[in-house]
Amino acid sequence: MRFATWNVNSVKARLPRLLDWLDGTAPDVVCLQETKVAEDAFPAKEVAELGYETAAYGQGRWNGVAVLSRIGLDDVRRGFPGEPGYPDPEARAVSARCGGIRFMSVYVPNGRTPEDPHYTYKLRWLAALRDALVPDLAAGPLVVAGDYNVAPTDADVWDVTLFAASTHVTAPEREALAAIREIGLADVPARPLKGDHPFTYWDYRAGMFHQNKGMRIDLVYAGADVTARVSDAYVDREARKGKGPSDHAPIVVDLTD
Repeated sequence: MRFATWNVNSVKARLPRLLDWLDGTAPDVVCLQETKVAEDAFPAKEVAELGYETAAYGQGRWNGVAVLSRIGLDDVRRGFPGEPGYPDPEARAVSARCGGIRFMSVYVPNGRTPEDPHYTYKLRWLAALRDALVPDLAAGPLVVAGDYNVAPTDADVWDVTLFAASTHVTAPEREALAAIREIGLADVPARPLKGDHPFTYWDYRAGMFHQNKGMRIDLVYAGADVTARVSDAYVDREARKGKGPSDHAPIVVDLTD
């Protein structure tokens, strides 16, 4: 089985690239984030032509997540129990069972600044996610993949000193991630196809991508029964190149049968 996660930063703007990538990479399951479309506007017909069923959760211009699968799509859940809203529920998590594994696509709140109420919301959201994942992990194989908007360690940021007063690297955010791992999920490491860091996000400005000044904020967390099957995992930097890319690159993971 091959699965992937990708913050596409607007599925409509990135649709031709997404379709080409799906055709060439051929993942069985894909977790998408920041789709920025309502559910009924998701291009389900286009991805269906490549053999994918769609479970989408969206609210128009902001947020939005989806799970695409060509190996079955059962027990779809939008959101999760106890999920806080800001100020109303946001489309940030969707999950489905595909090929015997529950895949959850997550788009964690950005937090904006440590002084902003959105930061408190981010911490509350991560804590609620952790609690909701406990029964899911106990129920069977689980993958929680997506844009976590947190760099787990200093090594996951090209220059952590530049983020001293910013979100993504604060101790409470990293502690919230650690609490998620502590329920029995592991961070699946992904090698970079090129370069010396497996960054997944690069700002559009100032040639950040070409200088590899990025961050690793897109993560794959999985239970032991999934991680034991991992045969390869990589950041597909090629998908970040060219005209009109997302500012994120996909992570691709291969599992043994």
